[in-house]
Amino acid sequence: MSSTLTRQRHLFMAFLRIGLLGFGGGPSMIPLVHSEAVTRYQWMSDDEFSDVLAIGNTLPGPIATKMAGTIGYRVGGVVGCINAVVAVIVPCILAMLLLLGLFTRYRDQRWIQGMSEGVVPVVMVMMAQLTWDFFQKSRAVLGWIVTLIMGAVAGGLIYGLDIHPGLVIGAVLIAALLRPERGRKRHAEAES
Repeated sequence: MSSTLTRQRHLFMAFLRIGLLGFGGGPSMIPLVHSEAVTRYQWMSDDEFSDVLAIGNTLPGPIATKMAGTIGYRVGGVVGCINAVVAVIVPCILAMLLLLGLFTRYRDQRWIQGMSEGVVPVVMVMMAQLTWDFFQKSRAVLGWIVTLIMGAVAGGLIYGLDIHPGLVIGAVLIAALLRPERGRKRHAEAES
């Protein structure tokens, strides 16, 4: 019983920190989720985190709540799912209620503008670190050339042709499902 309560407490505190510190919305929370779920508590590996992120991006809705629900469920079942989702959304709801009035009242003040502008570089660095980590992982499994080609194609589809990222991720997942044997052989050869 004690380990279950400890696990639930850790889930709540991890996702509460994410909810409190995830300025800028879902994308800025992804590195925080990675830090808590993979690095701090080791609830999952980098590969498992990448899978949760990829599948979460294909589904509608905010990524932070989808990841909280999935990780919470894996760690603590249904109660863990509810616990993690509540922990990640409550700070946002409270902050929105409290700060919306403040921002509306003082929106012309320079210090309010500075607050929102000052967070952007921090989020940019966090996203760059996460991008670099995913690039390194992809390069290790697929190699430089395939990683760069897939990145360029995905970037072209998403930014050039304005195709939703979820559709691109879904297409890659379907392609991987259609060729699972080849992927396993290549992965086994890379490990040898």
